[in-house]
Amino acid sequence: MPIAFHPDPESTQDVTADAPAEQTGGGSRSTQRPRDPLTERILARGDASVSTVTYSSSSDGEQLDLADRQALRRVAGIRTDIEDVTEVEYRQLRLERVVLAGLFTTGNAEDAENSLRELAALAETAGSEVLEAVMQRRAHPDPATFLGKGKAQELADVVAETGADTVIADGELAPSQRRALEDIVKVKVVDRTALILDIFAQHAKSREGKAQVELAQLEYLLPRLRGWGESMSRQAGGRVAAGGAGMGSRGPGETKIELDRRRIRTRMAKLRREIAEMAPGREAKRADRKRREVPAVAIAGYTNAGKSSLLNRLTGAGVLVENALFATLDPTVRRAQTPDGREFTYADTVGFVRHLPTELVEAFRSTLEEVADAHLLLHVVDASHPDPEGQIRAVREVLSDIDGFDVPEIIVLNKADVAQVETIARLRSQVEDCVVVSARTGEGIEELRDLIAERLPRPAAEVDLVVPYTRGDLVSRAHAVGEVLAEEHLAEGTRLHARVDAALAAELGAASAAAS
Repeated sequence: MPIAFHPDPESTQDVTADAPAEQTGGGSRSTQRPRDPLTERILARGDASVSTVTYSSSSDGEQLDLADRQALRRVAGIRTDIEDVTEVEYRQLRLERVVLAGLFTTGNAEDAENSLRELAALAETAGSEVLEAVMQRRAHPDPATFLGKGKAQELADVVAETGADTVIADGELAPSQRRALEDIVKVKVVDRTALILDIFAQHAKSREGKAQVELAQLEYLLPRLRGWGESMSRQAGGRVAAGGAGMGSRGPGETKIELDRRRIRTRMAKLRREIAEMAPGREAKRADRKRREVPAVAIAGYTNAGKSSLLNRLTGAGVLVENALFATLDPTVRRAQTPDGREFTYADTVGFVRHLPTELVEAFRSTLEEVADAHLLLHVVDASHPDPEGQIRAVREVLSDIDGFDVPEIIVLNKADVAQVETIARLRSQVEDCVVVSARTGEGIEELRDLIAERLPRPAAEVDLVVPYTRGDLVSRAHAVGEVLAEEHLAEGTRLHARVDAALAAELGAASAAAS
């Protein structure tokens, strides 16, 4: 059953500056205002990656986590405006009615619109409603205001006309650019990095995930602290300079902004220690799999490409599935078997996105270790997206930052039930190992399972011996982690012809020799 969560893309309700507003619980009821063609194209959900519904299938389980998340969705029309835009650094962003501002220096207008469409989906995932969008073509971003002077004033007019409370820039703004743009548009300005960090803060559930997100947020915040008038003023000596405070207040002191920076650095150091202390637990789990030589398959890809849906279809894991960007952040590991009985693990990882903040790449480096240690990589691609090749490049760019990354890759073209046939044919001609699937309908899943079984490394040692019945545990392990070629029950024991790892081969040989 589809679960709708995005604001209605067909709605043309916006707030005009001159129209009277009807107040309802701190909000305003907007009047009719036609959108410009650019906004209509960006908000038109023509591709499944940012469509208006979340489709569930029988393999997704009960999805209780999704029900909890839907229960906390923001209600359209309830406003959370703040009087002072300078509060933006010290509060979790609660966006509501936003205007997008895009800038493209290379490529074409279609690429820029795809980027703005993705920014609109990010904004809606964070809990806001997109009203309008403006775009400018420039050779370089304006060093003062990101957009040019004229376009920034046009953006201010759009904000005033629609009654928006936030502007989201499609890029990372320097602190001076954000402050200058806020002075022009008179509402708070958020860049793409802050928006992604806010989504991560909303969706992180595990202790490690929350620590990683907080560390990334503090790294982003530290260079963007700024003084706020008298509240950040420096203490000074003398009765007059100290505002009449007199004795005990003399001396240069320390500015409040310096105190805040010191507190942030202290908190960052503590978070880094906590994350480092969690590493042994991950290493112990991986060491156990390595000791038993259990192959690992990592599922990676662009955000909202269908990684969690694919994991549910392959293993019945019941991981949260939602048609939203970065819906799931915490890695999930599930055990599975090949058709011939060999055990291996699937590891679902955090999704990637264009211009992924460097703070997140560093904070989630421990999560990316699951990809680096895998024996096989399932690179999930949304075949219904307008620019799937751009998604593939973005994912490979992030993976290239992992030290020593060299994992065989299978491209999984997902959402085949809604993708264009021409797009699938084009993608298949560009990649080597490729399989077309639909995690929602189950199309191509068996072909994918067979390809995974073929690509996984096989045990190196081949044994053909008789194992006494008293050592049935060794036969069971051979079935679990090896490849049994033939099995026969004799009077003296089980004749086993199998491929197993070197350690198990030695144990089988010792047991057979002891029995004979």
